[in-house]
Amino acid sequence: MKQFWVDLRQWDKDLATGAIESGADALVVEDAESVRVLGRIMTVAPDGDLIPGKDVFEVVISGKEDEEKAVSYGTGAYVVVTTSDWTVIPLENLVSQSDRIIAAVNDSAEAELALNVLECGVAGVLLKTSDPQEIRRVADLIKGSAGEVDLVPLTVTAVLSGAMGDRVCVDMCSILKDGEGLLVGNTSSSFMLVHAETLENPYVSPRPFRVNAGAVHAYVMMADGRTSYLSELKAGDRVLVTDSNGGTKEAMVGRVKIERRPLLVVETRDDDGFKSGLVLQNAETVRLVGETGAPVSVVDLSPGDRVLGYVTKAGRHFGVAVEETIIEK
Repeated sequence: MKQFWVDLRQWDKDLATGAIESGADALVVEDAESVRVLGRIMTVAPDGDLIPGKDVFEVVISGKEDEEKAVSYGTGAYVVVTTSDWTVIPLENLVSQSDRIIAAVNDSAEAELALNVLECGVAGVLLKTSDPQEIRRVADLIKGSAGEVDLVPLTVTAVLSGAMGDRVCVDMCSILKDGEGLLVGNTSSSFMLVHAETLENPYVSPRPFRVNAGAVHAYVMMADGRTSYLSELKAGDRVLVTDSNGGTKEAMVGRVKIERRPLLVVETRDDDGFKSGLVLQNAETVRLVGETGAPVSVVDLSPGDRVLGYVTKAGRHFGVAVEETIIEK
């Protein structure tokens, strides 16, 4: 998830309050104590959570030497860069060499440009503005989307009845829409898009904040690109909500319910023949997302059906993708 910082070194209490309410990740201020009375948020200040000159460096880019200086700082610290004439090339050079670059911007248009440099974009933006509406626009730009994932169709090869087991419902602090859900996988190299409980059902009311995600051992994709076991999720964690087009956004977990239920196994393969699967509760209300984007109940699945998923050949070590030989079955 991209970082959204607001520059409030020219202190304005109303702007600070607006930034906190908009979901800013950090405020850059002269005095961190002035922020603490308003709410809980990370500060960049001499007495803050991140210390200028230690955790955060600022560089004005006017030539190659400045680029080299910024890269040298960006091995462990954040580097806030200002480009004198706001050209994209210096940002491209920096992004290609460091994932700790924060671009100083003046409005949402500059923020959008910086966030899409070389597709992956900068690590975040530092907005300097006196307009509370601009803070909201940049917040919506960053918090409304966490990028895209390349969803692919997976062909169902088998649906197998399972035994009783513990499954996990993930209740989020957000209302999900039709077509949205969580990426969950039996292995760390292949995930299926498990649909949220947004649909009407004659037996139970919709729970559009909930995804009945799968068995306790399964992996779920987190907002920061890591994975977590479903059994380890807890209130406050940030998961990656994905829609049928591959668009993503962050959602905070509010509650996790682990209950013993009958299970089934959905086995799939992608168009390259890569095999994977997922253990889910055997219930009509548990749905995957079909190739067309429509939800399909697991009890209606048959071999040959196509569902959406995400495949990555890298393995995982403590939730982080690694290039090493890992065999999961």
